[in-house]
Amino acid sequence: MKTNITIVSEFILLGLSTHPELESVIFIIFFLTYTVALIGNVMILYLSITDPGLNTPMYFFLGLLSLLDIWCTSATIPKMLSSYITQSKVISFYGCAAQMFFFSWPLVVELLLLTVMAYDRYVAIGHPLRYASIINHLVCFKTAITIIIIGLNNSFIQTSCTFQLPYCDNNKINHFFCEVMPLLKLACADIYINEIVVYTSDFLFAVCTFFLICVSYMFILNTILKIRSAKGKRKAFSTCASHVIIVSLYFGAVIATYIQPKQSSSLEINKIVSALYAVITPSLNPIIYSLRNNEVKEAFKRAIKRNHFCFLPHPKILLVA
Repeated sequence: MKTNITIVSEFILLGLSTHPELESVIFIIFFLTYTVALIGNVMILYLSITDPGLNTPMYFFLGLLSLLDIWCTSATIPKMLSSYITQSKVISFYGCAAQMFFFSWPLVVELLLLTVMAYDRYVAIGHPLRYASIINHLVCFKTAITIIIIGLNNSFIQTSCTFQLPYCDNNKINHFFCEVMPLLKLACADIYINEIVVYTSDFLFAVCTFFLICVSYMFILNTILKIRSAKGKRKAFSTCASHVIIVSLYFGAVIATYIQPKQSSSLEINKIVSALYAVITPSLNPIIYSLRNNEVKEAFKRAIKRNHFCFLPHPKILLVA
């Protein structure tokens, strides 16, 4: 007997909450958070490119981090905000695939980049005399290209494996963007291979990298304890503590979302956890990593002076007039 199977051509994103009365509140919160993330990250990216005082490996990585945060948030939040304005939560099949691809790509690159940045800080604090020979601009460029290619390959594999599955009658994604785990729950086929791919990817790019970050910060902590100056020790502890907190929040949310037993998997909880690494952390990164830094503050002042003088009339023009 033949059975009629309707293959979906579009999906419906149910959003962060299924309660209509909360939509206005969610829209305002996400709009403000996205605005903060854009302003902060664009400013750090601009300063890292244009200011000669920030022409160092550390600020090269921070500029790349800001670019990834802009990319990651822009792949998901504008579509979510537009759905609240237009009251249309529909996303096409290929639009969903594109959103998943362009979100998961910078996500993996950022996980790898944070690992590289932790090692960079370890070398800077633990081996300051050898830092310039170990971490130079060529090494930074090659590292950036490598992790971007790794993220691209992972995203391509994840997206192609997910969207090769058949999706039948149910096309409602219980999420605010197209992410692999909610999509797999809608597939009308065996997803064992897909789950293996997801768990392997998360283990390699989240669990293993988080372990390496912890090792780096343990060495950093050991070096800080040897600092004789109480003021220097407090400053180093404060900086490292804020970095560890934001990294733990980011990696913890990713690991909790992608590695968990089916029985304990709750899409409602996962949506909130996903918001941590998709929305909240990208808006906090500029504050934690850069805007508290005196070098960035001075670069910001220099940028204001440069732009201020750009708008002033040239003295020769005034004389001619």
